[in-house]
Amino acid sequence: MTRRTSRGLVAAAAVTVATATAALLPSTGAVAASPQPSSLSAASLPQARVFMVNPVQSTGDQTLADHKDAASDVPASAYTLATLRNLDASGGLSGKWAQVRSETGKPASVAAATSYNRSDDEFEQVMAYFWVNEAQEYLQGLGFGTELPGANDRVQPVRLNQWGADNSYFTDKKAEIRLGKGGVDDAEDAEVVVHEYGHAVHHAQVPGFGTTAESGAIGEAFGDYLAMAVGTHAVEKYDWPLKADAACVADWDATGYSAAPHCLRRLDGTKTYADREGEVHADGEIWSRALLDIHTSLGARTAGRIIVNAQFGFAPDTSFEAAARTTVATAERMYGADAAAAVRDAFRAREIPGV
Repeated sequence: MTRRTSRGLVAAAAVTVATATAALLPSTGAVAASPQPSSLSAASLPQARVFMVNPVQSTGDQTLADHKDAASDVPASAYTLATLRNLDASGGLSGKWAQVRSETGKPASVAAATSYNRSDDEFEQVMAYFWVNEAQEYLQGLGFGTELPGANDRVQPVRLNQWGADNSYFTDKKAEIRLGKGGVDDAEDAEVVVHEYGHAVHHAQVPGFGTTAESGAIGEAFGDYLAMAVGTHAVEKYDWPLKADAACVADWDATGYSAAPHCLRRLDGTKTYADREGEVHADGEIWSRALLDIHTSLGARTAGRIIVNAQFGFAPDTSFEAAARTTVATAERMYGADAAAAVRDAFRAREIPGV
């Protein structure tokens, strides 16, 4: 089974709630991840040039457009230097949590990782490695792999440009992420990379997860939520100002087919259970709004621990109702009645039955 990121689904402006990003996404400073860049030695840990999180988010410029990877179409201010962590000794983009392979261009060299730009195939490879590693480090910072069970704590294979259309996907057969090159090269947008990593996490927790319309929608929603959570955490960690709406997912990837402000999907929509269409990406916006509300109510760390830990108890074909009940029960077991009430309220606001 493959899990694909739809390239045609853009939430209408009518579903956007008029809530400031700062209110939706409170900074808790509570996710204990890797050391701050200021404490890292460039001599011992190599640096790389990356987008933080993508050019739209790092510049706030909604007029940016992809012109077949032209370097001149994205300003230098869109890039930042970040640390490549957990690498092995190969000199390539392979390490504890990620292994990147590309089918176009030369394999990226860690030694040259500060010199690549978006016109280089190697830049996408660097982005894929950095953001997959960042996603697993985020989960590790929440306690997964230490006091909580590991959540895809393995080497994650990532293949670039395997899929020639404007799409990316996770394949269950090889447990591999494949990032496409149509339109904006998908690895240029960290939120696409991390979204697909969300499918890998679900697969590691519950092999074969997402066999029905509702469980598939939950998978898409979690990928979008994880993309937001990892991106906003990294922005805070690297002290990089967020200049676009964090509730808007994959705004750089969406520049080729949506009106400004560009969004692949939104986390802050107003859909309820009655608005289901039977399409996993559309229906995922119901579940992702509930996850965002939990994140807002409980803070990033507590919400992330509950949301991810609950998924170990999902069935491959889980329904919204069953998954919501499991998440509420997980919140109560981990943090007590008040946390469970906040989680229940989030699902009830989406009018999910039986919660």
